[in-house]
Amino acid sequence: MADGMDPKKIPQGVFDLYDAYCHGRMSRRAFFANLKTYAVGGLTVSSLAACMMPDYSQAQTVEDEEGLVADMVLYQSPRGAGEMAGYFVRPAGSDVLPGVVVVHENRGLNPHIKDVARRVALAGYVAFAPDALYPLGGYPGTDDEGRELQKQRTSEDMLADFMAAAEFLRNHEATTGKIGCTGFCFGGAITNLMAVKQPWLGCAVPYYGGWPSVEEAATLQVPLMEHMAETDGWVNAGWPAYKAALDAAGKTYEAYTYPGTQHGFNNDTTPRYDAEAAALAWGRTLDFFKRYLT
Repeated sequence: MADGMDPKKIPQGVFDLYDAYCHGRMSRRAFFANLKTYAVGGLTVSSLAACMMPDYSQAQTVEDEEGLVADMVLYQSPRGAGEMAGYFVRPAGSDVLPGVVVVHENRGLNPHIKDVARRVALAGYVAFAPDALYPLGGYPGTDDEGRELQKQRTSEDMLADFMAAAEFLRNHEATTGKIGCTGFCFGGAITNLMAVKQPWLGCAVPYYGGWPSVEEAATLQVPLMEHMAETDGWVNAGWPAYKAALDAAGKTYEAYTYPGTQHGFNNDTTPRYDAEAAALAWGRTLDFFKRYLT
């Protein structure tokens, strides 16, 4: 974090406030007002707020030049925005490879998600990370601005855009046609929906996302691996019903909950990051991709 505050010393209530704020359940003004409760013992509202904001300069795991070829490319989304764009990255000099769609959070294609796409490519896949904000000018440079922009688009249109991205990747000359998807938060919810709406997908790996309907659970044909944070009541509240629907329909899936973690534990640019849980989840994710895409 930019101010060097130890995440273990941040009260759980601060994480809860930030979670409500960054998911649109609380206004920015209310977020700062409620932080006053925790501004004690030398802590200030501004320092608490600053420690929760992402710091992209501190966590770029895979540099662009590490044997990868990356570019922004255009594709068509007839049922969504029309013309769309995404971050297309693959190992340099590679033959055709399986592909993975990487779905961002509720703030557009920020530097962290681009980094995740590069991690996917470094593991031996063609990664494609669309930017749902492209029709509005693209990711604006900050997550706060990105969240506000993304509110201007409907979930239905954005889902169509990401589904079109999977089709684009499926038919791209650089891929084998075997395509998986993964996503985080909003992207986790989109990944869950893609899994029930695109039965041809090789696999789907949502991280702490929302759930399709129990009726849609019965239609699932895609190998599914769920990653959830233990301290994530808003998302986890919907899991028992969806799990029961999957079980009732006899569906096969894997689901992991990581003890002591916060929503967003994979994001290494915020204090919610849990290095041990993120490494374990990512290892499981890559094993799943290898099992179903190669």
